[in-house]
Amino acid sequence: MKITRIEAIPFAIPYRKPLRFASGEVHVAEHVLVRVHTDDGLVGVAEAPPRPFTYGETQESIVAAIDKLFAPEVVGMSALEREAIHARLHRTVGNPTAKAALDMALWDVIGKSLGLPVTELLGGYTDRMRVSHMVGFAAPEQMVAEAERIRAEYGITTFKVKVGRKPYTVDVEACRALRAGLGDDVELYVDGNRGWTASESARALREMSDLGLTLAEELCPADDVLGRRWLVQHSEIPFVADESVTCPGEVTRELLAGAATAISIKTARTGFTTSQRVLFQCEGLGVEVVMGNQIDGQIGTMCSVAFGAAYQLTSQRPGELSNFLDMSDDLLAEPVRISDGTVQVRAQPGIGIDIDPGKLAHYRQDG
Repeated sequence: MKITRIEAIPFAIPYRKPLRFASGEVHVAEHVLVRVHTDDGLVGVAEAPPRPFTYGETQESIVAAIDKLFAPEVVGMSALEREAIHARLHRTVGNPTAKAALDMALWDVIGKSLGLPVTELLGGYTDRMRVSHMVGFAAPEQMVAEAERIRAEYGITTFKVKVGRKPYTVDVEACRALRAGLGDDVELYVDGNRGWTASESARALREMSDLGLTLAEELCPADDVLGRRWLVQHSEIPFVADESVTCPGEVTRELLAGAATAISIKTARTGFTTSQRVLFQCEGLGVEVVMGNQIDGQIGTMCSVAFGAAYQLTSQRPGELSNFLDMSDDLLAEPVRISDGTVQVRAQPGIGIDIDPGKLAHYRQDG
């Protein structure tokens, strides 16, 4: 099962509405489709969603890294040589989503070669994931209306609220409106994308202490070392590290420094192989995890579902699996469906996804 060719295909699909959060704003999903071809005719597929304001990658840099750095190192190797491939990729620093997409496409190939879903290869704990929906920046009444629609249409009852604007007015008001509008039978947690200071975060959490928030994610920058440690020590709810934990070493640093008490795992930045390493770190330390979202399309969503459903710890909490609903279209031949607040693992070999060739031809950016 030799790797014969690796493709990095840029594509662009508009969002129905801009996605706004403290670290940036996105109008178009400018992602990269990664395909790994083998000598026995198998093709593994994954998606790399660049986030320049978070990881420094762009669509162009991902294509260049795969074409010029990674493909020459990997072509000719067996898809089963996962650890050797992992070591070769990590000779190059950075480029997390480029590495992650290539890793997941390799797992897709392996699953297809064995006739087994990737979820079973990874762990096979369950066949579905509960879904959490991200509510982005808008006027409070609009945020409530969106959450009510999502609950009614998809059965989702967990909502991640984007904060990081004006902590004592706009953000607190939005969270209060959501609790009042949705009632006490939904779960709410907040994500600041590093938009507040430590002192602003502490005050905002105090002002929202009666709202029953379950998690607080990246409220202030990890580089504010002492301030963040002080904040986490005074937080009554788990503090989730996300952008600050892009590799196992950073996970260790944040946890042992007391700068986080929970970890967000995103397959879009750590693939399946490194996500396993992060998960087992957290499991060994007794740390809670949440399956995060890199504003993935449907391809990335199914990768997150495949990994999250494979393990008990990752499937305990709803995963952030619904951002694709904001995209005007996607590349999958069979769209992802959310039913009763869950997404099911697909029973097909590999990740269980097929690309619609007509859609790819329409949205690809390389001619």
